[in-house]
Amino acid sequence: MELLSGNEAIAQGAWEAGAHIGVGYPGTPSTETMEAFAAKADVYAEWCNNEKVAIEVGFGASAGGARVLATMKHVGVNVGADPLFAGAHTGVGGGFVILAADDPGMHSSQDEQDSRFYAQAARVPVFEPSDSAEARAFTKAAFDLSEKFDIPFLIRSTVRISHAKSPVEVGERETRPIKPYEKDAAKWVTLPAYARGRRADLDRRQDALAAWAEFCDYNAAEMRDARMGVITAGACYQYVRDALPEASVLKLGITWPLPSDLIRDFARKVDLLYVVEEASTYLSTQVKATGVVVSEPPAAPLPRAGELSPARIAASFGLGLPEALDPVDDIPARPPALCAGCPHRLVFKELARAKCIVTGDIGCYTLGALPPLSAMDTCLCMGGSVSMAHGFELALAAQEHRPVIAVIGDSTFAHSGYSSLLNTAYNRGAGTICILDNRTTGMTGHQGNPFNGITLQGRPSRELGLEGMVRALGIDDIQTVDPNDMTAVRAAIREATGRTDELSVIVFRAPCALLKKEFIRQAPYAVNDSCRACGACTQLGCPAIARNEDGTASIDGEQCVGCGQCAAYCAFGCITQGEGALR
Repeated sequence: MELLSGNEAIAQGAWEAGAHIGVGYPGTPSTETMEAFAAKADVYAEWCNNEKVAIEVGFGASAGGARVLATMKHVGVNVGADPLFAGAHTGVGGGFVILAADDPGMHSSQDEQDSRFYAQAARVPVFEPSDSAEARAFTKAAFDLSEKFDIPFLIRSTVRISHAKSPVEVGERETRPIKPYEKDAAKWVTLPAYARGRRADLDRRQDALAAWAEFCDYNAAEMRDARMGVITAGACYQYVRDALPEASVLKLGITWPLPSDLIRDFARKVDLLYVVEEASTYLSTQVKATGVVVSEPPAAPLPRAGELSPARIAASFGLGLPEALDPVDDIPARPPALCAGCPHRLVFKELARAKCIVTGDIGCYTLGALPPLSAMDTCLCMGGSVSMAHGFELALAAQEHRPVIAVIGDSTFAHSGYSSLLNTAYNRGAGTICILDNRTTGMTGHQGNPFNGITLQGRPSRELGLEGMVRALGIDDIQTVDPNDMTAVRAAIREATGRTDELSVIVFRAPCALLKKEFIRQAPYAVNDSCRACGACTQLGCPAIARNEDGTASIDGEQCVGCGQCAAYCAFGCITQGEGALR
């Protein structure tokens, strides 16, 4: 028995099922799954540059006879939808299981969405575990079922399942030889003439899945008080058991295809039927489609957005149940901020100073939108900054306008920013692209990417030349700048934005302040007695800098990494550095 998170349990289940290959792109709350799988014996695992590529690699490996685990967060499924839909038609060779980790409450995401809608639209079955033990068991079973029904399986988790730990009975690895590949163009080549046949076969497989779902062991009707019945799945099952302990519950382990007969049979056994789910209407809509009458909670509707909790469910049913922790009112606010010594800070400070229109992207640097920097105007999706900047330039071309600058990280540039830049270059777009190369994939925990050459399992690789790839697009105006050098940053932005009819790229390269192997912590800075309380240094938003009651500044030597950014903005020389260097 081991205490595992849902992510770790999914990796364990895949390993026990004899999965040979793991592919994915890091994204909270899914990231730890592939990292845990990569650490196991007798497997190959890699970070791909995006989720579409990961699913395509997965289908290739599956066609070659290997069992494959692919992992991504919910918005990553958007990126991988193209091969997912086509792959439902082709089917699989070796079992293929895809984790879609949803994020109700948007703890680390730009939106809430329910990946079960993808399962329904693509017509691939989806398991929904309610704890870590089920995460392991469902994942392990999904590989056999994937091969049995010739279709990829989704595992849908939510942030609580992904990160909460519970006891898991682990098992041994099953040795699974890679199946021999057999050429079969009618299965694997999606020419219309072949695809029509695969569509008919998909209908047959869907019917078989629906029949299996009615009697599988992964759905369970728990009869208690017949006056109230609840249909639920995943983490919401745990909340319902706490909030409504006397209610009868139909816990669905597979949420597409739904077991319609089982749902109708459960509904006949209870007086009132409710559906409990978070941030979605997927399950309630599908249950109603079976002809079952679904009641609304008697006191108030369930919240339409965000995570549920036992207390929120109880309130909707007119019951009193305190939150697990009462809110504390006297704790100081701790707004999110770029880390002390973050190499992105000066770039945003100078972009704000230059009064640029800044289209941003997904990553740590999204925090550049917050005060006191307030330098980012938009943030839509991975890679969207470059395309949106091009759109701004098109819309504003006929008028005088502020400089338009896209800001994107190195990993995100590899994910989908490069193809966006290709489009801008091809269409002779103008503007400036700032690539913030901090030598890692920072926000998700310092994973490797093509531009730092670090692979998931530490295999020998190559560090791709960012500037060379940009130059290959025919873009000649490329600068590489140290983002901790205020003078150089300011000059680079001024020079690039001054060429209004050209496309310019600035690579701001310096390691993330948390990369201890690459970043040498310098002696901390301090504010001397000559501070004039002008506040210039505090406007950098560095968490190591505070403003005293008299308006003067002070620097926390424990947080300061000695980057010197604050000293560069002190016009009066009031910030000085100590002697020596610390690692």
